Amino acid sequence: MKTHKDLDVWQKSIDLAVKIYLITDSLIKDKEYELSKQMRRAAVSLPSNIAEGAARSSDKEFIRFLYYSLGSLSELETQFIVSTRLKLLKDVDISDEMINIKQMILGLIRFLKNRNRH
Repeated sequence: MKTHKDLDVWQKSIDLAVKIYLITDSLIKDKEYELSKQMRRAAVSLPSNIAEGAARSSDKEFIRFLYYSLGSLSELETQFIVSTRLKLLKDVDISDEMINIKQMILGLIRFLKNRNRH
């Protein structure tokens, strides 16, 4: 791996963060500013933690930051569910993207853990 930018999971997380920014524009206009801010913060935190972990000096530290990314993804998922149930976001579904990113992060964690066992 050259940098975090070479990781598919980082690239997909960036795509998701951009998508969140675009879909939360309507929340800001509808006075749901706090929820929008939280969603944006969690969405940006996701690739940011992947990047920070990849820059660390050990796989153990990288794994720790990947778990932080999972936490941010769970926050985002929760906020998305709340927004959907409140009918603030209509005709938007990012569930598959979040599931895919979660699987990718868990796969990277497994890879790094297994690499350290050999």
